[in-house]
Amino acid sequence: MLKKLPQRTCLGCQRVRPKREMLRIVRTSEGKVEFDPTGKKAGRGAYVCPDNDCLRQMAKKKRLGKALGVEPSPDLISELERYLEEIERSSE
Repeated sequence: MLKKLPQRTCLGCQRVRPKREMLRIVRTSEGKVEFDPTGKKAGRGAYVCPDNDCLRQMAKKKRLGKALGVEPSPDLISELERYLEEIERSSE
């Protein structure tokens, strides 16, 4: 029997995709919002597609703050954009 893959909804485009294909942002028990590249940190998680358009849409509509209950710092969005740039450079 095939195992069911976990699905998550992107905070940017609102599409449902496999969890492993997405970037995870977590609110820790201390209330800090940070990027979780491993996907294993403890805390409340929110997901976004690895796409700059989705990041911009998520930030513009303030969906991350609504999903996690805490407004993230602007540095988090720039950190995610830098991470996406690294991914694009390494795949070339």
